[in-house]
Amino acid sequence: MRLLYHGEHGQLSVTADLVDEDAIPPYAILSHTWGADEEEVTFEDLAKNVGRDRPGYKKILLYGDHAKRDGLQHFWIDTCCIDKANKAELSLAIRSMFRWYRNASRCYVYLSDIPASPLETGEEAMPPIWDLEFRQCKWFTRGWTLQELLAPGVIHEVTSIPHNVLEGAPLSQFSVDERFRWRQNRQTKLEEDAAYCLSGIFDVDIAPIYGEGTKEAFRRLQDKIRSHAESIRKREECLRDLRPTDPRDDKKRIEDTKGGLLEGSYHWSQLLWIKGDPGKGKTMLLCGIIDELQKTLARTASVSYFFCQATDLRINSATAVLRGLLYLLSYDEAGKNMFEDANTWVALIEIFAQVLQDPSLGKTWIVIDALDECVTGLPKLLHFVAEQSSACSRVKWIMSSRNWPDIEEELEKAGHKVRLSLELNAVSVSGAVNVFIEHKVSELAQRRKYDKQTQDAVFKRLTSNANDTFLWVALVCQDLEKTAKRNILKKLDSFPPGLNALYERMMQHIGASDDAELCKQVLASIALVYRPITLAELVVLTELLDDITDEAEVQEVIGLCGSFLTLREGTVYFVHQSAQDFLLAKASDEVFPHGIEAAHHVIFSRSLAILSRTLHRDMYSLKAPGVSVDDMEPPTPNPLAASCYPCIYWIDHLCDSKLKSQTNEVNYVQATGIVSEFVKKKYLYWLEGLSLCKGIAKGVVSMARLCSLNQGGDELTKLLQDARRFIMYHKGSIESYPLQLYASGLLFSPTGSAIRKLFQHEEPEGITVKPEISSSAIIATFFKTFLKAFTIDVGLLLISSSSNKLSACTLFLKKQNNLH
Repeated sequence: MRLLYHGEHGQLSVTADLVDEDAIPPYAILSHTWGADEEEVTFEDLAKNVGRDRPGYKKILLYGDHAKRDGLQHFWIDTCCIDKANKAELSLAIRSMFRWYRNASRCYVYLSDIPASPLETGEEAMPPIWDLEFRQCKWFTRGWTLQELLAPGVIHEVTSIPHNVLEGAPLSQFSVDERFRWRQNRQTKLEEDAAYCLSGIFDVDIAPIYGEGTKEAFRRLQDKIRSHAESIRKREECLRDLRPTDPRDDKKRIEDTKGGLLEGSYHWSQLLWIKGDPGKGKTMLLCGIIDELQKTLARTASVSYFFCQATDLRINSATAVLRGLLYLLSYDEAGKNMFEDANTWVALIEIFAQVLQDPSLGKTWIVIDALDECVTGLPKLLHFVAEQSSACSRVKWIMSSRNWPDIEEELEKAGHKVRLSLELNAVSVSGAVNVFIEHKVSELAQRRKYDKQTQDAVFKRLTSNANDTFLWVALVCQDLEKTAKRNILKKLDSFPPGLNALYERMMQHIGASDDAELCKQVLASIALVYRPITLAELVVLTELLDDITDEAEVQEVIGLCGSFLTLREGTVYFVHQSAQDFLLAKASDEVFPHGIEAAHHVIFSRSLAILSRTLHRDMYSLKAPGVSVDDMEPPTPNPLAASCYPCIYWIDHLCDSKLKSQTNEVNYVQATGIVSEFVKKKYLYWLEGLSLCKGIAKGVVSMARLCSLNQGGDELTKLLQDARRFIMYHKGSIESYPLQLYASGLLFSPTGSAIRKLFQHEEPEGITVKPEISSSAIIATFFKTFLKAFTIDVGLLLISSSSNKLSACTLFLKKQNNLH
């Protein structure tokens, strides 16, 4: 389609056909009801420079003047911007009409049957005359104007279309039947248009075939809607696979944990790469930028974001970053249905590149916070960002990180880059921190009843010692909230400037308390876990919490841990990544008196202990093997409430305890004995627990790590290899149907399988498989599945023997483990 504009001499002109959507300038659009054909001005009339005396031409001029007053040089009106003689163009225009209205910068409505101003009357009518005329306007009865509705509340009263639809709520939230009801009492000149004018409302593409009749047009529309619904269902399944966590939940958690987002403390930058030291406010700045973008951008623009966190395995890898960004992009309907293989890095970058190049993707802002906390695959991620940031002008990237030279070196390769160093913009940062201090001191004064003198003194001390660090201010204010007013000034003098000095003071305070050892054990557990853990999980992993059964007491212990930790919705988090960094680097001797590896071994031992006590068959009382994890709710109380973390991560803690070293030989022998006993007695129940905790995929990788840890020729090695084959072969079924472990899992395992022999008592009664399945058949199927899942180099196909194939797969899994 084309746009209208005024030429150099004021004449009305039409652009060339706008094929490239990136080249479409901002424009206004007119929604109106057509007059008689001889009254309107067509594309052909404009080309021949005729029709200036028609009412339709005056309408165009009036509308163009409105656009100019609103700062828009281009405008669109359906009567004369489409070459209707070109059937292909007309078909495309009809199919894209909804998108043109949605993408407009301004939308005007021309109501030809309402007077220009209210009629003068001696007294005010109730309701006013203009209101009655407005409600009876034929604009509310025409087919095509249904998809051109604007937001005024009165429109809801006339049309019965819900307010939130008119205000921009996604139409997908409303059922097909409800959307069909919106077309009641509407007419179209051509009978087929009654169906065609609904295509945009159902987000389907239906080519017009005039002459087919109303019945056939609606039949084709219904077919398209059903097909679209099936695509959405598949897409939602893919979205569930993409979602390790929801970045929107992470953003909300971060804002709540750090005291809420404060306007005025982030209004100072919109640049590509924001770098600065810990606590300078990078994360909250990006939260603010995201909010501003979502408030100000057009409805067609997308904002996708991701918050890396080193302490959480779910969101600390390059793969997790792209999956999270894709999740939000697809949630904004830009991702389409391209996610079915979004599990490996190669697949992810291919899909991501396709999404960014998709013509239907509007202007997009991609925000990644804390690149330095991307623990796994950071070089790959930086290379991808540097490459993609120059590939598409519609996509803008905003990132933050600490001042790391390797990040700077990689991002230097990107074109059109802008860099903001918070240390080099001290004036701006200082102003933002002062806004934050003023807000926090005002809150303190209100809660603690400060007088004016005390309030001014607190503000002055905080301003002079903050060193432009938001986190320092937040931690000090958190401590002041628990301090009596009479001791405020004395307490302020005890806070040293600088984050590390403040952390050291907090550790000294913990060390002098009656619960010093308990607090240090809690800090050690939180510092080593691979994701934030719940209070119930913390208790089972921390020895000195064994005797504390009251949740309120556990919460009190969290409060005693200085200001290192924070609690939100029953889950324990570090207040900031710098807090964990301090414990691992500066306070390691205090928190880990026997070393970090020994602390990992304690968590491993306690994990297997709790799992050995709690795991058994059918923990959620599902009863039937056909019950899907998607169709069940955890029982209350949840038998896995305290065991979920140990279930997923016990192998990681075993591996990181580094028991293979000579100094740990005794512990290694002890650990292998515990593992052997656990696999023999609890392996199937552990897999059921993994399925219920949505951790089967992680379990596959963990079993590969466990096998690589124990590579001797002993009985345990053979048992672990068989256990790994079992989870790989049955992954698909038990991931969705936990109790299939004891049905198809055991029945379709080879008779010589160690796992089948150990759990023969769990096989379903009265069912046998004929002929029996051999180990070689399992290995062949396992290898095919492995090839499909990981897209192994085709050279492996040339390996002939099963043992060599399995060895090659093991080597590949090791490589994958290093990548993921």
